[in-house]
Amino acid sequence: MSRDVSFCRNGTIGGNPVNRILNTESFYMKMTPHVLLFALVLSGTTHAADLLDVFRSALTNDPVFAAARAAEQAGQEKLPQGRALIMPSVNLNANSTFNDQTTQYRGATFFPSGNHRYNSNGYGVTLVQPLFRQQNWLMYSEAKLQVAQTEAQFRIAEQDLVLRTAQAYFDVLIAQDSVQLAGSQKRAILEQLAQAKRNFEVGSATITDTLEAQARHDLIRAQEITAQNNLEIKRSALQQLINEQPKALKPLGKQFKLDTPQPADMEKWVNEAQLNNPQLAIAQAGADLAEKEVKRNFGGHLPTVDLVANYSKNYANGSNFGVGSDSTNKSVGVQLNLPLFQGGATHSRWREAQANSERAKQELENARRSVAQQTREAYLGVVSGIAQVMALQQALVSSESVLEASKLGQEVGVRTNLDVLNAQQQLYSTRRDLYQAEYSYLLSQLRLKAAVGALDEAELVKINLALH
Repeated sequence: MSRDVSFCRNGTIGGNPVNRILNTESFYMKMTPHVLLFALVLSGTTHAADLLDVFRSALTNDPVFAAARAAEQAGQEKLPQGRALIMPSVNLNANSTFNDQTTQYRGATFFPSGNHRYNSNGYGVTLVQPLFRQQNWLMYSEAKLQVAQTEAQFRIAEQDLVLRTAQAYFDVLIAQDSVQLAGSQKRAILEQLAQAKRNFEVGSATITDTLEAQARHDLIRAQEITAQNNLEIKRSALQQLINEQPKALKPLGKQFKLDTPQPADMEKWVNEAQLNNPQLAIAQAGADLAEKEVKRNFGGHLPTVDLVANYSKNYANGSNFGVGSDSTNKSVGVQLNLPLFQGGATHSRWREAQANSERAKQELENARRSVAQQTREAYLGVVSGIAQVMALQQALVSSESVLEASKLGQEVGVRTNLDVLNAQQQLYSTRRDLYQAEYSYLLSQLRLKAAVGALDEAELVKINLALH
């Protein structure tokens, strides 16, 4: 969109304020159809995407969530790795060797001396079944806790994707609302500007009214440019999430309702969060892991007992005595290994594990308190959001009445042009604050569900019903 005006060094158009008004009025009146078209495109709901469409697109395109899914798949492998520590292990070995030996016996004539060259080949299989390895059993139980941590981390990633999608979606909506409100306010100010100019021309008003309207018009124009730039930024953030240019989005409709949290008891929500919050589940598993690490490192002092079985077969077409041989060996036994002294390393690792266990317990307590605080904040966000929306709805009605009264007062001469401009600004500011409060209320609902580990696609379905 090109601009058909030139700027002086001091930032004013033209130079004379009256000429500036005459020039800019015609320019902005020409621009009004383009602004209307832009607003129509933004607000059009034909083929518009809703919150569920955007979320499902993010499920398959968001790299952050894809990385979390891969991490969850990798974490699942901890269990078979831990189970392998208590299962038998079987190893196969084989060899083929060329031998070149020269032997000279002293003091004996009945042993064949000389050079002997021959090949020897063999293979063997060894099986080891742990019978008593406390460390291995503890590592297997630790693997179960690690898998639980992985699953909880993926649950957090799922909830985070829901929140990020809703945040990006509503950020675009409020940015669109800001652009539309700025355009509507600008058109209303243009009407006041035109009226002030006509009154000045007929002598019923001073140039002050015209200059005031022009100043407000220039200000809202700057705010409109900022709003349009912010809209592009928010749309770009949504594009990063879904990896495609976002379509028109469905806004909130008449189905929007204010629902109080059920149950309407903050402490019950806190208790639910203490049971089901995934962040707390990760901290609890971490504390259990640290406790098992203490036992596992203490197990470094304990003996290990293994069942060992061997089977080997060897072939040689020669030997020192000049004759070949075939041999087969089979053995089954129990091996005991008792560590006696490791330079103090085993005891040191045990002390280290004890300190880490205490750290994990304190982190668990901190997680409990943090989750309780987050839950209370989310609950209060929903409750206060309801009160704020209702207050702004009433304020909007009052602002509309003030604007109508100011216009009527201007007609009868008891209100000035500035009073009308102030009333218009108050009306549009209240409407913008109302839109923002509605989106914040919906996000607080989602955060409350996330705090108790109950945020999923079904919650988006409920909110999606309010869109049209």
